[in-house]
Amino acid sequence: MIDADAVADVLEVVRARRPLVHSITNPVVMNLTANALLAVGAAPTMAWAVEEVAEVTAQARALVINLGTPTATTLAAMRVAAARARADGIAWVLDPVGAGLSGFRRGAVIELLESRPAVIRGNATEVRVLADEAPGAMRGVDATDSPAAALAGATALAARLGAAIAVTGPTDHVTDGARHVALGSGDPLMARVTGMGCTASALVGAALAVEPDRFVAAAAALSWIGVAGALAAHRSDGPGTFQPLLLDALHRLDREALRAHARIAA
Repeated sequence: MIDADAVADVLEVVRARRPLVHSITNPVVMNLTANALLAVGAAPTMAWAVEEVAEVTAQARALVINLGTPTATTLAAMRVAAARARADGIAWVLDPVGAGLSGFRRGAVIELLESRPAVIRGNATEVRVLADEAPGAMRGVDATDSPAAALAGATALAARLGAAIAVTGPTDHVTDGARHVALGSGDPLMARVTGMGCTASALVGAALAVEPDRFVAAAAALSWIGVAGALAAHRSDGPGTFQPLLLDALHRLDREALRAHARIAA
């Protein structure tokens, strides 16, 4: 069962173990996602040189691959890291940013799926692209479909890949093909700040580093950022002040806050 206490349990283990989470992400969000990992108690690395990425990945407790702003060079590093993670039994997270934006991105995602991510965290349109549905056109890397519209495809995709699929939006949905949970925390201001989905993916990596149940790990991490986002938005004057307040809220997040503010429904 996923409840606020289960979510808090995972957070406390992250803080006790300080797991190393290796992220290959895009320069737009590197600073924010690294600081978010530090705020919850994890330790980030962000190496993407092909010459070292396998070695660095092997030292990590989890890997996060964020398609972000892909190039031939970064995609080569992603392939190597994902293959090493699979070979070494290291759980990893795929964030298929803008999967439907171009043929290049779609092909890259399909190739990375061969290394079997434990969790895929994306917006509704990205998940529908991966599920071979007929999504609405992407607006840049933003979704034009609702998370609820992607749930059937996400459930089928999870069963096919043996992964947990996290579809994020105003209400987040997590499924592993058999189980489902809806998470209603968060705030509309989060959509006004770049990198919130990327940050969620990074936090899923932190949870996955200590929690072997990928469904629980994904639900826990999305609850952390949802509650922290709601608390930060309450104190914020707008997007400019929101981001540092989010990091503060993640740092202060505890069992009491999660019990008070997490909105979790099976």
